[in-house]
Amino acid sequence: MRVASFNLHAGIDGWGRPTRALDHASQLGADVLVCPELWRGDEGPDQFGELCERLAMKGLFVPLARGERVIASSGRRGWLPWLAHFTGEHGLYFQEHRELTKRQRARRSSQGVPESGAWGLGLLTSLPIEQIHAEPLGRLSKEKVNRAVVVARLSLDGRPFYLLGVHGAHLSHGSFRQYRQLNALASALEPALPTILAGDFNCWRPLLRILLPGWRTLVRARTWPARFPHSQIDHILGRGPWKGRGGSATDGGSDHLALVADVEWDHAAA
Repeated sequence: MRVASFNLHAGIDGWGRPTRALDHASQLGADVLVCPELWRGDEGPDQFGELCERLAMKGLFVPLARGERVIASSGRRGWLPWLAHFTGEHGLYFQEHRELTKRQRARRSSQGVPESGAWGLGLLTSLPIEQIHAEPLGRLSKEKVNRAVVVARLSLDGRPFYLLGVHGAHLSHGSFRQYRQLNALASALEPALPTILAGDFNCWRPLLRILLPGWRTLVRARTWPARFPHSQIDHILGRGPWKGRGGSATDGGSDHLALVADVEWDHAAA
């Protein structure tokens, strides 16, 4: 079974220029695909629906924020403006929980008519789905968006297992609180069933081992930033009789690399 996690950043870069992220997600060959930062426009495009159609998959999209997306035809060098983490990006605007600054409002008004839509987390699979739902993790005070985990009970070769998809907050925003919730949620699942946890954690692996004890890393690869990756903040973790059979991180045009793990049942450990 191939599990993949790929943060699409709504299919645009920090300037609003379209990327090839959606095409790359379609080419990963995944049986289960976790996609943080999917975009579903009110009047199109619908990235979740397009991926489901392209890959003949089913799943669940969880809207985590209302936003506006601006498509730009040009921008400066680099994936995003140098000061984007302080002044905001030029392609995505969120103002549900925090007003845009005067500079952001001026920039948005100069970029043409933005698309309104939902930004969120998607989990798609070609495997049989027994159950699937979302568990809210709430919104941290420093954040503009909500967080949630998708909980799917799937079947592989007739054997049930859980797969959880997540997009964690940044550590500086207090994500450890939400990882405590995630620990409690995972502990409440049927303990006899193997579980995989995948997504963008915005957290380094050594620290994640402290925040999420009892999980094994199924693939190790640097995933961020995509152009010159120096850290792994996207992860595919296992609990139970899983055996990693290889994996990789590949550039698909987003700010994160796409992370893929090939896994199988470890019958000797089952």
